[in-house]
Amino acid sequence: MPPESTSQRGGASAALHALLDAEWQYSLQQYPTYASLLGDRRWNDRWDDLSLAGLEADHRHSHDVLAKLARVDRDALDDDADRLHLDLFRRMHETWLEEYGVKWHLLPLNQMGGLPEGLKQPPGLQTAYQLADTLRFETVQDYEDWVKRLERFGTYADQVVALMREGLRQHRIHPRIVLQRIPPQLERQLVSDPTQSGFYGPFTRIPKDVPEADARRLAQAGRDAILDTVVPALRRTRDFLLTEYLPAAPETVGVWQFPDGEALYSVLARRHTTTRLSPEEIHAVGLEEVQRLRSEMLQVMARTGFTGTLQEFFEALRTQTRFYEPTGEALLARYQALARRIDPLLERLFRTMPKKPYVVEPVPEAMAPDVTTGFYFPAAADGSRPGTFQVNLYRPETRPIWEMVPLTLHEAVPGHHFQIALASEQTQLPEFRRFTSYVAFDEGWALYCESLGDELGLYDDPHDKFGQLAFEMWRAVRLVVDTGLHAKQWTRRQALDFFMENAPRQELDVTNEVDRYIAWPGQALAYKVGQLRISALRTKAEATLGSRFDVKAFHDQVLLTGSLPLDVLEAKLDAWMEHEARGAA
Repeated sequence: MPPESTSQRGGASAALHALLDAEWQYSLQQYPTYASLLGDRRWNDRWDDLSLAGLEADHRHSHDVLAKLARVDRDALDDDADRLHLDLFRRMHETWLEEYGVKWHLLPLNQMGGLPEGLKQPPGLQTAYQLADTLRFETVQDYEDWVKRLERFGTYADQVVALMREGLRQHRIHPRIVLQRIPPQLERQLVSDPTQSGFYGPFTRIPKDVPEADARRLAQAGRDAILDTVVPALRRTRDFLLTEYLPAAPETVGVWQFPDGEALYSVLARRHTTTRLSPEEIHAVGLEEVQRLRSEMLQVMARTGFTGTLQEFFEALRTQTRFYEPTGEALLARYQALARRIDPLLERLFRTMPKKPYVVEPVPEAMAPDVTTGFYFPAAADGSRPGTFQVNLYRPETRPIWEMVPLTLHEAVPGHHFQIALASEQTQLPEFRRFTSYVAFDEGWALYCESLGDELGLYDDPHDKFGQLAFEMWRAVRLVVDTGLHAKQWTRRQALDFFMENAPRQELDVTNEVDRYIAWPGQALAYKVGQLRISALRTKAEATLGSRFDVKAFHDQVLLTGSLPLDVLEAKLDAWMEHEARGAA
């Protein structure tokens, strides 16, 4: 259904949509790297303004937006859909203001770099590096924009350093254990030959229809920009980290040691879970889930014929060579074959499939040692780039094949690819609804999808089923470990030990995971909290509707209005159940 034209709307709804449209354009212009990733090329020659003054101006802008929203007569809006748009947009800006108030923006860089998941979540320097591999480079203008972007990279990097320096002044700094991973990452980019830089990648694939003279000119301009601007900026950043930042970093971990650590963690927990659950409540839920899953693991272990203890089974899963591919190439081929196997099965559970395709590719080598098993990179909104399930091939002897099914269901289909692609394809929604991410919804959906392997016939091998339970345990452990680190003053060693005792993951992966929680407090809480809510809603729908329950209709209801806060999703599905039950009566 095409979007309703402005002329068809009442005065209040027309004013609301005009504001939403204007604010979407503001957001794209304010965060041009996000616009680029969506496929909007209008600001491909610039970086986000991460200056302290720029972020303060954006903060004031959110206050102005809230004032404008307050002048919209909610009762006069055309329908409940517009009222929901208003409520969500107001809530979004209130959340941004709350997060700005606890000054999380003063920690803009960590060992993962950070893929942008929302308009006001500035990317790190590694994301800048990744843009070279993900954007369209088809015309002379695309390359000229990239050269200009490279020439402006020094300002962008210096703004990141200025944020960290202000954070340092306010005693807001990541622990040394995670910060020490960043200088080697930057070191790998300090090339003397610019053609060896990841930023040079686009110039190695200039289309044949670009005139040869232009191709030579642009490639030389790219080399000059990398040597004259990018490499010196990265060197300045590395030197700052080594001489000022790292020496001042604490040995202890957890944001509890920040000036307002308790308030900060509560804000981040609310933002990522979209609930009012306290860290104490989340910790308790995690402990309950860990115990439940240990019991299920013992049952599945018995199905494999293993007769030892659970810890001995963990060790067997970690060490027996039959559970590993010998090379990264073989592991990637196996993932690609698994994805092809899953694709035709999905019509059993889904009525609506995304139009955008996806591919399975390796995690870039420069990132692989410091990131987890795999992740999803969304398709461009304009369809120019497919969704990408990136698989970590670093040290394949640490990447067990029993984790492949749940990981593919989570990161590719029907997990993140379905959720993100389908949301972007709902053109009747305002743009902010199509592209906004609520982590609890997105990751809760993806974790819920791991359990769908049973209905898809993918867990016939008990080792694969154990892998699914191990992945769910991983997310339950996160509730305990994340709150332990940031609210209960756990040490890093306590977190590592708890993880290893309750999940069969390799120590390398566990270490990367725990360091991720240290650097990204609260984000890891979203997965299990979201999955528990979505699973509970399905159970409720099955009980309420009985024989009238249609899993395909349920999945449409969850996915086809974009990412939502969990309380909004629950209200929506409760209304759907009531409507369906009334129809049955």
